[in-house]
Amino acid sequence: MEYPAPGSPALAAETQHLIQKTSVGLDHEWGLDHGTWTVVRHMYPDADIPVLQLSIDYNRPAAWHYELAKELSALRKKGVLIIGSGNMVHNLRMVAWDKLDEPEYGYDWAQEMNTQFKQNIAAGNHQALIDYESMGPAAKLAIPTPDHYFPLLYTLGLQQKGEAVQFFNDVAVGGSLTMTGVQIG
Repeated sequence: MEYPAPGSPALAAETQHLIQKTSVGLDHEWGLDHGTWTVVRHMYPDADIPVLQLSIDYNRPAAWHYELAKELSALRKKGVLIIGSGNMVHNLRMVAWDKLDEPEYGYDWAQEMNTQFKQNIAAGNHQALIDYESMGPAAKLAIPTPDHYFPLLYTLGLQQKGEAVQFFNDVAVGGSLTMTGVQIG
């Protein structure tokens, strides 16, 4: 898939300098991951906005990602749209491929975790979401690897006190995925 959005070397350099928690390298050749272009191509089909993508080190703990997000708050204050693209519930190994066409089909554990995640987000209980591994067996099924979950922690780390939260596209797919979107602000 080609999504020829321009980059922004100036914004990339600014982001690199804002982040102090880790060393950030710049790569102008890599291209956009499917987690980026699958979202922004619907929002900006003409690819007429600069797009910058950050990689996630899923070997780092959840709290590390949440704290790193706070270093990006200056970008948000400048009007940069920050999107955390992933899934709260994402277990590809357990997808019911034969149920993909069945509307809103979700296993009990997937529905349970999606509800718990939304309740914690709505209540501003970020610590519970950072400590997702202590939420029990259903959480382990919902998040067998954190790479699709950590983007949520970035958006939560950027949330300011009192900002409204809205959920959209709140559906389960194939039993073990949820496509729930969270808009903050």
